[in-house]
Amino acid sequence: MSKVAKHLSACTSVLVGKAATVDGSTLIARNDDTFLPLTPQRFYVHPAEHDQPKRTWVSNQNGFTAPIPSDGYRYMATPNVEVDKEGVYAESGFNEKNVAMSATESVYGNPAALAFDPLVANGLAEDSLQTMVLPYINSARDGVRYLGNLIKEYGSPEGNGVLFSDHDEVWYMEIVTGHHWVAQRIPDDAYAVTANQVAIQQVTFDDPDNFMYSEGIQEFVTTNHLNPDQDGWNFRHIFGTSTEKDRHYNTPRVWFGQHVLNPEIEQDPQSSDLPFICRTSHKISVEDVEYILSSHYNETQYDPLGPGDGADKLKFRPIAMNRTQNSHVLQLRNDVPADRSAIFWLNFGVPAFSPYVPFFANATDTDPSYSQTPVHLDDVSAYWMYRKMSMIVESHYVQFIEQDTDYVTAAKQDLRTHVATALAGAKDLTGDALTAYLTDQNHQVVADMRQVTTQLTNDLIEKGLTLSHLTFNMDKNL
Repeated sequence: MSKVAKHLSACTSVLVGKAATVDGSTLIARNDDTFLPLTPQRFYVHPAEHDQPKRTWVSNQNGFTAPIPSDGYRYMATPNVEVDKEGVYAESGFNEKNVAMSATESVYGNPAALAFDPLVANGLAEDSLQTMVLPYINSARDGVRYLGNLIKEYGSPEGNGVLFSDHDEVWYMEIVTGHHWVAQRIPDDAYAVTANQVAIQQVTFDDPDNFMYSEGIQEFVTTNHLNPDQDGWNFRHIFGTSTEKDRHYNTPRVWFGQHVLNPEIEQDPQSSDLPFICRTSHKISVEDVEYILSSHYNETQYDPLGPGDGADKLKFRPIAMNRTQNSHVLQLRNDVPADRSAIFWLNFGVPAFSPYVPFFANATDTDPSYSQTPVHLDDVSAYWMYRKMSMIVESHYVQFIEQDTDYVTAAKQDLRTHVATALAGAKDLTGDALTAYLTDQNHQVVADMRQVTTQLTNDLIEKGLTLSHLTFNMDKNL
């Protein structure tokens, strides 16, 4: 298996338009799942670059090579720690123009389409994608256009779903063959959940406000007789897959996300026809999205940690996993000034057991406990702190889950308060003073969460010491 392939067959994504959220924010969110349970990541801010000398990007995973522009915006990233071994995989973040990007959701084209436009072995892959795009785009729509041009020039070695958002628009782009792709704007009043399967359905080619696509894609489909439907142009049917693996690995995750947001709708978790664009009667919050990404079919018979039948508990791949290296919700608020509106909600633990910590994107650095993650477990870094706590909770799930739930619940309240208090304190600040203040606030929330998380971990370890099987009840007087 190639190094690039190790990152495939993973991730779950949620996208929400601004009229569908409780506060008018746009939201894009994803679980970054990797092949192995431990692929340590760090969270840092890459500074803006201006008038740089001519440079070339070379992927150490597949040899992709391309020039790097001389000017680029400041941006946040969550790359791998072992770059030489695992590749960069910058994955998720904002740039200083308040454009959010998350890359990628692995998707798979079908053999019929790939036969006529095969993948390009040394094309633009996930390990390079975020770094090649996010510093150079000015809007979500611009991100689709910019990436589309790169795919046209260099091709793609894999199927990728890419999420973009800004204050006004949310876009989902699916690259499914060596050179062909479609992107759809999520309507303002709608949401979408995707999970490793081509998701976009009917494409309207004369609607440039809501669809973008690769050059020549219609002719490609017609010439090669790829449309299986009597009517319409369904991207999922033409380019996607519908296999037994999909129905156990992929569609159940989409079903559960839609079940959370539309519990009144009865659907089959193994259906290949679950809708891409969805609407719900209630407003969607950051916490709703966090719940989906941190879930494992909670309160259903498919929960691997629940009381259900053994066969059902192992039937479907859960959303939150031990190999989820980071889970994130990228929020762009429209009820505050733009210079303080972008919030990166980041979860570095197993999402089922850990909180999403908010970081203002208008910042110049991150706390060293996030930016300097070591390869192996330590007592300093945030990545290892949250993963250690997650492992302890799961090791005695029945005994520890209530205490962990109380911790996460309290953290949600405290972190919401932190955001509100920080924004109140920034009321009269602008420019560099605001950026410095928000950077300090990000450092403060890290310190606060370290204190409560360390206390929980210590409490659980003490409690765990009383649960050993190497014990014997005896008279206390002996």
